[in-house]
Amino acid sequence: MTDKILFTIDGVELAAEPGQTIIEAADAAGIYIPRLCHQPGLNPFGSCRVCTVRCNGRPCSACTQPPAPGMVVENDVPDLQALRAELVEMLFVEGNHFCMFCEKSGRCELQALAYRFGILAPRLDYCWPQREVDMSHPDLLIDHNRCILCARCVRTSQQVDGKNVFQFIGRGTKKRLAVNSRASLAGTDAAAADAAVAACPVGALLKKRVGYAVPMGRRRFDKVPIGSPGDIAPGQEQ
Repeated sequence: MTDKILFTIDGVELAAEPGQTIIEAADAAGIYIPRLCHQPGLNPFGSCRVCTVRCNGRPCSACTQPPAPGMVVENDVPDLQALRAELVEMLFVEGNHFCMFCEKSGRCELQALAYRFGILAPRLDYCWPQREVDMSHPDLLIDHNRCILCARCVRTSQQVDGKNVFQFIGRGTKKRLAVNSRASLAGTDAAAADAAVAACPVGALLKKRVGYAVPMGRRRFDKVPIGSPGDIAPGQEQ
């Protein structure tokens, strides 16, 4: 029998299993740490930094950092919440997100985090990038305007679907999601039933012919805010 790792989050003592990260131990204890790139069952990625916490006075990503005995973790504190809000604002202005008519509205984790942080309009200037929409696949589409480079589709395709449909190319501001076909999404073995499709937290990877099927009032975040006890995992929405 392994020994538990005792540490605290905002003064609450938790007992983590060896091998768990801070965010996994927090989830098991019912403590919500905001996140975008993290998804249970996938290898940690640590790209979005929305899950930034303070461990013994030093900032770190909760999805990659394992707890240590006696570690003091700060999570729900004003300066970290302000940092997370700024990160979410930057994601909005760096892409082209139009929530009013996006079919992922009400199910979008980026939108839901904006509501959680009280963001009604970004304070930063919009970048208005010119990005393409790949409609070539008979059942799926990629809207690069909405991609936040979280790599959830990349990791899910590899680790869950057993495929390698998605990957990143480029660096810095030129980094973007690509597919394992020189032509387009239609040239890949991607399928509408792939877990990678449901893993997308925003409206970047969507199924065709099912848009707006769930009416307002019955969408995922119409029911409860993101991070609430009644919230459900991606891919399980009704």
